[in-house]
Amino acid sequence: MKVLLAGAFGKLGTDVLKTLVREGHDVLAIDMVTRDVDGIEGKYEKKVVDVTKPDQVAGICAGREVVVTTVGLTRGFDKVTNYDIDYQGNLNLLNDAVKEGVKNFAYVSVLKADDPRAANIPMLDAKAKLEKKLKASGLQYTIYRPTGYFYDIVKVFKPMIAKGKVTLLGKDNVSCNVIDTTDLADFMVEHMLDDNKTYNIGGTETYTYEEIANMMFAVNNKTPNISRAPEWLFDVLAWIQKIKKTGKEGLIRFSKWTMTESMVADTQYGKLSFKKYIEENGKVDA
Repeated sequence: MKVLLAGAFGKLGTDVLKTLVREGHDVLAIDMVTRDVDGIEGKYEKKVVDVTKPDQVAGICAGREVVVTTVGLTRGFDKVTNYDIDYQGNLNLLNDAVKEGVKNFAYVSVLKADDPRAANIPMLDAKAKLEKKLKASGLQYTIYRPTGYFYDIVKVFKPMIAKGKVTLLGKDNVSCNVIDTTDLADFMVEHMLDDNKTYNIGGTETYTYEEIANMMFAVNNKTPNISRAPEWLFDVLAWIQKIKKTGKEGLIRFSKWTMTESMVADTQYGKLSFKKYIEENGKVDA
């Protein structure tokens, strides 16, 4: 099929691109920065597109049967917000898809994005607003709501493990079943033609954050040292970043949410083991 893949050169986007090419699809890969991907060079078309600019998006969906977008802001910036990227950028793509007669639109959101308690968390609220627009667009849609990714969790824990102490947030020992981006990519391509489906999706292994911390300590042959900080501490940190206008307030609020909210999805999928991933990728520099 003729597929437009937006956000094609981020971590998840690259894995989706590889899966699409492997499955024989005709892919136009767009992102703010493009590159060659090892093993599939020349097997896809690429184009530099800033989806926040309507003039660059206009007509980009022409001739495409499916749009798949992984576009989302995952870091704190003082120039753009999640509403600029996750919402407006994807809305520009959606509007063009409608105009150009695209049949299917597949969108990567986040588990519990539409939870009313998350309305003050830009990374979630922006995605929830886009979900509403997509459902009202008249296009057939697939919405994927992942719990989180292997590499993100390990990335968060590594600096703490290196210092010999992990600080968790809140009193409750919450759980998550994160998924590897390669497994999610396979699931996304398999279901991108589904008719109006929303998938809350995670991996096949569920662990508490304390269990993850203990696995990380074990891989590094360190004695576990785990403490807990009060949730209000992140509210203070977010307030400070808001006053300083660093663009990191939303990221801190999202971090607080994911560390204090159970992130376990009912759709469990994947061939890869998070425990094995930690064993192979969880070691810190000596």
